[in-house]
Amino acid sequence: MGLRCNGGSGMTNFEELYEKYATDVLRVSYFYLGDRQRAEDVCQDVFVRLMTNAPELEEGREKAWLLKVALNRCRDLWRGAWVKRVVLGSPVFEMIPAPDEHQRRDDEEAMMVAIHKLPATFREAILLYYYQGYGISEIAEMLDLPEGTISSRLSRARKKLEQILTEGGLAS
Repeated sequence: MGLRCNGGSGMTNFEELYEKYATDVLRVSYFYLGDRQRAEDVCQDVFVRLMTNAPELEEGREKAWLLKVALNRCRDLWRGAWVKRVVLGSPVFEMIPAPDEHQRRDDEEAMMVAIHKLPATFREAILLYYYQGYGISEIAEMLDLPEGTISSRLSRARKKLEQILTEGGLAS
């Protein structure tokens, strides 16, 4: 596997990159698309591209490159015809038992439906920040955007989510 990293002693091995980052790529893809099979396909596509293109990756930027490729692939799929067949109201992530499980599931499903109604740029920011736990600077690096742009997208996305949820009778 001829992967190259600048800086010499960093990860240079496809298997190491896969073991370290495949779960992150799959998780981001799943939250973005809401379909496990499509997310697995995206994950596979990302690592096939990594293996076949053997890009020159700077040490410490491997994850950012992989997630950027995954997001680009998700955008392509999201624009495709299969999205029209996805049931957005279906659960899109595993549920953790809680005291009021039914209400919590309903709230989480409503939130994911609302998130999927956002423009792609807002949806990406929300998913990466709130569901994946990345900081503004990390997201800015992944998407090659200024931090101010990410902050603005998050702010505008929160306002739009509130509007969507209020119109749906789900927010006060």
